[in-house]
Amino acid sequence: MAGKREKTYSCYDYSLLFLTLFLVCFGLIMIYSTSAYSAQVFRNGDSMFYLKRQGGSALLGIVAMLFISKVDYRILLKRIPVLNMKPVTVAYLGAIILQIAVFIPGLGVEYNGAKRWLKLGPVQFQPSDLSKVAVILFVSYIIYTAPKRMDKFAGFIRVALYMSPLVGLVLKENMSTAIVLCGIMVGICFVGSRKKWYYFVAAFFMVLGGAAFILFGEGFRMERIMIWLDVENHEKGFQILQGLYAIASGGLTGTGLGGSMQKLGYVPEAQNDMIFSIICEELGLFGAITVILLFVLLIWRLFIISINAPDMYGGLMCTGILVHIAVQVVINIAVVTNSIPSTGIPLPFISYGGTSVAVLLAEMGLALSVSNQIKYER
Repeated sequence: MAGKREKTYSCYDYSLLFLTLFLVCFGLIMIYSTSAYSAQVFRNGDSMFYLKRQGGSALLGIVAMLFISKVDYRILLKRIPVLNMKPVTVAYLGAIILQIAVFIPGLGVEYNGAKRWLKLGPVQFQPSDLSKVAVILFVSYIIYTAPKRMDKFAGFIRVALYMSPLVGLVLKENMSTAIVLCGIMVGICFVGSRKKWYYFVAAFFMVLGGAAFILFGEGFRMERIMIWLDVENHEKGFQILQGLYAIASGGLTGTGLGGSMQKLGYVPEAQNDMIFSIICEELGLFGAITVILLFVLLIWRLFIISINAPDMYGGLMCTGILVHIAVQVVINIAVVTNSIPSTGIPLPFISYGGTSVAVLLAEMGLALSVSNQIKYER
């Protein structure tokens, strides 16, 4: 008598989906709480100005996430007949073209002394956010095609040379994002190689190169280090100092949602990179630790998906997404607490930034797509 036939099920990660949606909703609440006063004063009396813009981007990102999650991610490895290229290659070349377009007069938009935005008709966005996705997809593909090469230092150099044009273009105007791109690249390479010793050599030269870029590059980067070393007395340490006051005044349980004083003009543009300080003030140490634990759980779910992925490409792609989020969370919180010099890295899913939240949600869609291809029988 024939045995009972087992059914195959997919491991779609609803835990990751729930955590992502929860962080996005929490971010919208905090953006409104943080920005309502400044929007009321500076945006024609519309206290919901920032909330509506972020909400629109989040909604677009959620739709993209759900759609991407149901598409087999391995389609990225199939050649597009018209272009005779694979989607991963198109994504990388497209990211380079967009970064070059930033420097074209009439297309690139300058804000606070830096050209990081691109304006195409009514749409304005940061190409550097799309570059993070391109690095995740393309570095994973390079290693996937020749994994044994990563056991030698020459294999890592090969990947670094592939990435150098894109990283160099981003570095010209945005060192903080270039650091994130390098972190993603190194993280994927580290996981994709069996020998790890040469990463100490690579780390040494990266730190040396970064130090030289700061010392001999534009003066404002060195100035940020000087601010960090003496934030209480430096004339430009106002924002970080006020952020530290916000953290200190929050105590254990905080002043209550909406009860922050530092957001009333003391912390400039608090809804952006400094939003964690307002979380600490309004929700206290308890709220801050809860947010950190949510990110830890999110990273844990990405780790579980990466080690159970049906192939190496899916595992490396999820690793890149994991590293992306982890690096940004660590750097953002370190800057807000003045543990490292100031740099413009947003807190994932929570800080204001339409391009950032939409791209992050699309990345979550890729991770969910990988989880959807993990099969088990019952």
